[in-house]
Amino acid sequence: MPRVAAGSIERLELFPSNFVPARHVDIWLPNGYDPTQRYAVLYMHDGQMLFDGSNSWNQQEWRLDEVAQQLINSGNVRPFIVVAVFNAGSARHSEYFPQQPFNALNAATQQQLYQVRRSIEQALFSQPVYSDNYLRFLVQELKPYIDKHYAVHTDADNTFIMGSSMGGLISWYALSEYPLVFGGAACLSTHWPGSFAPEDNPIPAAFFNYLRQKLPDPDRHKLYFDFGTETLDAWYPPLQAQADAIMASKGYDSSNWQTLRFDGAGHSENAWAERLHLPLTFLLGTQR
Repeated sequence: MPRVAAGSIERLELFPSNFVPARHVDIWLPNGYDPTQRYAVLYMHDGQMLFDGSNSWNQQEWRLDEVAQQLINSGNVRPFIVVAVFNAGSARHSEYFPQQPFNALNAATQQQLYQVRRSIEQALFSQPVYSDNYLRFLVQELKPYIDKHYAVHTDADNTFIMGSSMGGLISWYALSEYPLVFGGAACLSTHWPGSFAPEDNPIPAAFFNYLRQKLPDPDRHKLYFDFGTETLDAWYPPLQAQADAIMASKGYDSSNWQTLRFDGAGHSENAWAERLHLPLTFLLGTQR
């Protein structure tokens, strides 16, 4: 179990699913959690990276418990709980890659991507893309459990989703596929390349074509993006600019959309922790 400096964690051990492999889900409850009140809900990917660096693969964490509790205490955000969904390890890429854009790629490109290797030991995709089933798990299995067992608002205006890198991709995809479930998404260091080949890469165009068709109504939804300029994030500025142009063309403005640039920031949990207060305030802020 992760150790937290604020609030408390309850674990759903190997939460079962008909759609995806079972995995742990950690529920973070703020200090003074009161079952007679109602809380907003933030669903987050890569749940094993959020609270306790001593438990994570790289000894880094988002410091989510500290940042969330400080924002709640200050009154800058409405009270909320976090549903921290563990990733599927070697199947993470298959689980988080938006499936409809992948299916829009031609068969030869799909096959080529399935041959790509992250390392000598590990393929980029350990199995065919199944992010549609991952979203079914979140929406049809996990959310009903949370709604039944925790003191939460169940409407889209109080239900949000957030992640980084590949988790950023699956967050805007979740919002677009389930606009009646999620009222907003935060996508930090969104991995627009989708793979690790920045040149002659058809993947970003597939993502952008999808967003042109499926971005939800700006009057009822909020979207946050950000990026750094170092390490893997150095690839993102021109791609994020294309996404931003689509956002503007769909009627999003400063009331429901933010894209922030962090010069000198790299691609790491430490970097995301430094700015975590910004997407949390944007999605959950008491000023609406």
